[in-house]
Amino acid sequence: MKRSEINPLPEYFDRYINKCDDIELLDAIDLSITELAGVPIEKWIVLGERKYAPGKWSVKDILQHLVDTERIFSYRALAYARGESQKVPAYDQDYYVRSAHSNRRSIEDLLEELKISHDSLKCLFSSFTPAMLHKMCRGFAGEYSVASVGFILPGHQRWHFEVIEEKYIQLL
Repeated sequence: MKRSEINPLPEYFDRYINKCDDIELLDAIDLSITELAGVPIEKWIVLGERKYAPGKWSVKDILQHLVDTERIFSYRALAYARGESQKVPAYDQDYYVRSAHSNRRSIEDLLEELKISHDSLKCLFSSFTPAMLHKMCRGFAGEYSVASVGFILPGHQRWHFEVIEEKYIQLL
């Protein structure tokens, strides 16, 4: 399934889905792995704990947030692909970031965990049938298909990488 085949396009999450190229779902996940690997480690290390403004997340916080979000949305996709009918709980991303204490971790460790998370996401979505991909998830921002999660997560990463380029690179 290609990005352009997501119908309906969920409000709120459309900002992430539309960051993806109009390619097959598994290719979008592969591309997110490639894009992650394409950022020079030295750049990540230098920016690690820096914040562009008071109260904003550090780059390490952003990487941890990407991991947490990928795990949470992977669970949601799995639950609904398997037939869950209950609404899954929302999560407070700011609370998760504060609770994670990501600045105690190395950039290398965070990047490795994110890569493993991406690999796991690809395995999960490879296991879904077309019928499973069309099942609908019920979340805080309305309904969205299981397939849309496969595009939300790569687009979410791109969203945050763009923020890093716009707001954090100037700190170098």
